Amino acid sequence: MDPLLEQLLTGFVDESQEIYERITRNLIELENAPAQGTRFDDLARGLHTLKGSAATLGLDELADLAHRMEDAILPLRGSAQPLPPPLADAVLKSLDTWMARLRATAAKTELPDLRPALQLLTQQPAIEPAEVRRAEPAELEEPQTAEETSWRVSTRQVIALLHEVERLREVRLRLDERRRDLDKAAHQIDRLGTQVQTAEARAVLMSMRRALGSDGEEAADIVSSMEDGLKAISTMPVRTVIEPLRRAVRDLTKATGKLARLSVVGAEVSLDRRVLEQLRGPLVHLVRNAVDHGLEMPEVREKAGKYREGALTIRVEQQGNMLFIEVADDGSGIDLTRIREAALRRGVAPVEELATMTTAQMHQLIFRPGFTTRTDVTDVSGRGVGLDVVRDQVHALHGHVEVLSVPGQGTRFILTLPAELGSSPVLVVRCGEHQLGLPMAAVESSRVARARDLRVGRARVQLEHQQQLLPVQDLGALVGLRQPEAPADGQPILIVHAQGRRLALSVDEVIGDKELVIRPLPMEVRDLPAWQGAATLARGELVLILRPDFLVNLEARPESGVTGTRRALVVDDSLTARALHRTTLEAAGYTVHTAASAKQALEQLRHAAYDVMVTDIGMEEMDGFELTAAVRQRPETDGMPILLVSARDSETDRRRGASVGADGFLTKKDCVSGRLLSEVSAVIARRKGLS
Repeated sequence: MDPLLEQLLTGFVDESQEIYERITRNLIELENAPAQGTRFDDLARGLHTLKGSAATLGLDELADLAHRMEDAILPLRGSAQPLPPPLADAVLKSLDTWMARLRATAAKTELPDLRPALQLLTQQPAIEPAEVRRAEPAELEEPQTAEETSWRVSTRQVIALLHEVERLREVRLRLDERRRDLDKAAHQIDRLGTQVQTAEARAVLMSMRRALGSDGEEAADIVSSMEDGLKAISTMPVRTVIEPLRRAVRDLTKATGKLARLSVVGAEVSLDRRVLEQLRGPLVHLVRNAVDHGLEMPEVREKAGKYREGALTIRVEQQGNMLFIEVADDGSGIDLTRIREAALRRGVAPVEELATMTTAQMHQLIFRPGFTTRTDVTDVSGRGVGLDVVRDQVHALHGHVEVLSVPGQGTRFILTLPAELGSSPVLVVRCGEHQLGLPMAAVESSRVARARDLRVGRARVQLEHQQQLLPVQDLGALVGLRQPEAPADGQPILIVHAQGRRLALSVDEVIGDKELVIRPLPMEVRDLPAWQGAATLARGELVLILRPDFLVNLEARPESGVTGTRRALVVDDSLTARALHRTTLEAAGYTVHTAASAKQALEQLRHAAYDVMVTDIGMEEMDGFELTAAVRQRPETDGMPILLVSARDSETDRRRGASVGADGFLTKKDCVSGRLLSEVSAVIARRKGLS
């Protein structure tokens, strides 16, 4: 081959693969629909393009085979009848041979023989042209050639560029922070009043602020443009992996005598090419498993009151940097009796272990190497190879597989894995002193709580939203930061949706939406169910990103905490002090909630009971003395032990603390030296002695 044409061959392979998938999809659809309209025209154009491009590159044998396929289907143009299945089979098999020959040519390996494909097409019965004008070849799309110029870029180079874009994004965020710092400085100057000495300084600050604002906007545009360009290079639509599965379903149903139709939702989602390539195998195994093990024969389905044709559904959803792929069927479901018998027969698990397994644990047995419920080996299954490959491949992508099955109704396999590429829109919220993130894709809307819309019961709170009653959950309580609190009037509420479920989520403040790079958690904590990763804000603050599926699957959440564990409330406006006290108390087995102000503490005490409160004295707005006095005025908290902590060792402070009702007093130096825990135990014991 001419060296120039040889350089174009690689691009032609990629182009032909896309055309091959499109032709396959059209052929499968036209088996059940009239051979007319845009779908048939697209099929004919695809074959014509393969023929013309192959001829342009001097691949005469491939051009001839494409021409034979074209001749086989063109007489049916405009027909009211579907494509005959034998003809569709012949063209599909010839198309497979065509692509195999092209790839072998590009790889300079042994070339497959084209004669069986040509013979298969020749054996098809003659078809009378439809009673419509047949399009001449010249009316079809002009032959397309591969691009004459292209650059080959390695994955490592693209990833390196992505990291540079992340650095640039962080610089832009820092510019925003610098602009806010200048605003604060200008505000401080304004408080000094109008003075000649400060006028010039203020003018300089405002000029710098405007310049930083302009630079920040330009940097944001550059980051967005670069990221979009890199994503276009590094990603491809999920449909490139899923659409070929239609062919697999067609072939499997013909081989097994079953009927099935594959539906795909979310195929337009674009993902990292590396992730998609590694998902091809698992998806093929899951689809084959659904047809062979899940779907029943048509007559069995009919007796059970189902449609003769089974339904297979692949649903793809991306939330933040988490990817959810669901492969579902409406078949017979997983037969636990057969699972147990097969496990015993193959020695997968002992009798004692099987007897104590839950349904979920039994479902996980199907992922064991060598496991199968088949007693005979067929072309489709029976070798015990398949689902263990799915599990291993998903684990290699740092994901996991979940199985949900209802006998007689069907089975769902849910693959959850990180899709680590570029930034994601995240809504940052505050719960107490903590900032948390929610993928914007899962946030349907936001509103404020109003008493007229809330239904507060003894065991649950519901929100009337768009003529529906949604369960209301306190986000701070869901992640273990505090006791559950009913939303106060005017408190922000987010409507969150995931996996077909909706939830009203109460938070303390909505900070705003941000474009953040979500990174996986360390391996040691990656299996925590609530979190999908973490991101950093402009000043380095860590934001943990929640998993929406964790929030909406309330019934699947394990109970947190230990019955009988003591609860402590730590109140301090210093983040460092709160962290120190919390760490000390949690190490001793306490469940610890924190508040950054006396106002927050009083709000938490309205909704939860604590065994002890540790509070700083020197806080703004309301100090520790005033907080203690306010707590003692409430009947429900009058008997709660209170320990005051002060930055100074003052006898005056000790006497004042005792006068407002405090049970103990410590200096911050005492806390650092390790006396906090012993003093907390002492004030609890003293308060019990008084009761």
